[in-house]
Amino acid sequence: MRRYAAVVLDADSTLAGIEGVDWLAARRGPEVQRAVESLTARAMDGELKLEAVYDERLRTIGATNEDIEALADAYLGAVAPGAADAIAALHASGVVVHIISGGLRPALLPLARALGVPDERVHAVVPEPDAQGKLTHAKPSPLTTQAGKLEIVRALALPRPILAVGDGATDLAMAPAVDAFAAYIGFVRRDAVVAGAALVLDSFATLVEHALSA
Repeated sequence: MRRYAAVVLDADSTLAGIEGVDWLAARRGPEVQRAVESLTARAMDGELKLEAVYDERLRTIGATNEDIEALADAYLGAVAPGAADAIAALHASGVVVHIISGGLRPALLPLARALGVPDERVHAVVPEPDAQGKLTHAKPSPLTTQAGKLEIVRALALPRPILAVGDGATDLAMAPAVDAFAAYIGFVRRDAVVAGAALVLDSFATLVEHALSA
């Protein structure tokens, strides 16, 4: 028995206990880290729109391909407890699982593969290099905008009912296109997101319990 036919999962601070762009910023030193973390927090809390800060964060960091590979390893080392088992249980019950993230796709793909989510069900941002080879801007994508996840969910036309799970304001933006939005607080609790959610989940065990209840 299952309550949902599809589950949409955020990645940063949901499937893994890091914010990828902030993690990259920390590699550039405390000044860059503070600047980028502030922009990320204000966007996830809904104070700023994501499109106002996305490329600014990438320009400030100036990541390299080596940085992206290191971030991929960091994601794998910060997987949410029980996430792999939860996704396996959802798949076994016939639930379609997609990852929709404002994070960087090359760094997220190894995480998704480790969790059993195929590449074609991972929707994230593709960074592009400048003339010096630094990844300073993103390929045009709805996912660099505040309402981008909403646009992606609608375009996917997933089987219903749909449950969306995430920690930030960009995740809450999916609510009009899904049957239920759950605020995930396993790593961080954002009061504005919790206030707008239909339910609150503090672990992947509780996610499975809810999703697979008749």
